[in-house]
Amino acid sequence: MSLAVGAVSSSNNMVDEKREEGENSNVAVGAAEPANLQEEQRTSRYVTVSETDEEDDDDREQDIQLGPQYTLKEQIEKDKDDESLRKWKEQLLGSVDFDNIGETLEPEVRILSLSIVAPGRNDIVLAVPEDGKPTGNWFTLKEGSKYSLKFTFEVSNNIVSGLKYTNTVWKAGIKVDSAKQMLGTFSPQPEPYIHEMPEETTPSGMFARGSYSARTKFLDDDNKCYLEINYSFDIRKEWAAV
Repeated sequence: MSLAVGAVSSSNNMVDEKREEGENSNVAVGAAEPANLQEEQRTSRYVTVSETDEEDDDDREQDIQLGPQYTLKEQIEKDKDDESLRKWKEQLLGSVDFDNIGETLEPEVRILSLSIVAPGRNDIVLAVPEDGKPTGNWFTLKEGSKYSLKFTFEVSNNIVSGLKYTNTVWKAGIKVDSAKQMLGTFSPQPEPYIHEMPEETTPSGMFARGSYSARTKFLDDDNKCYLEINYSFDIRKEWAAV
């Protein structure tokens, strides 16, 4: 009897020990799995970000749900009885001509001019075609030279939020560069805005010289495109003769 009880007790102890070992094993496995899962998620996110081009970024931005929009006149009229709030809005909007603002919900942005600015040289003023497709070679850059892009634009009808500039460059059909620059939020005003991009340096060397194709876009927070330019340019040993 005592041996049987002892055997059963021992057996129960062995079962309990195995159960505890199994539980400990499960705990260990359970603790390792989230770490592996997290590592896989980090790797997946890294791959997704590194391999996604600007079109996918624009698609993700379209998923953002914004609040209701108001015309500029509606925004001003909403709090016209609150003197302090009205003055704050006028200060925020700057030089808006309140007598001539429209009742259009959508802002309007017109890119008036594009120029290439290089130290010690006259600005290269680029004509902006209405269809966004310059004919032939649009401009030539000297290899290894510093330059920046300057453009003027006007805003009318309403505030444009999150205006940004994107540029993608290809050589022989292979994407070699992609850039995105946030310009800011702008209110309508009579005078055009002037914005100059950060200075860049053109690549140099035998493999850098040649012809390139590019696409430039000006978009806002709603992914509305105000101008898309598809063009070609060259990088040469010297600047093009003026």
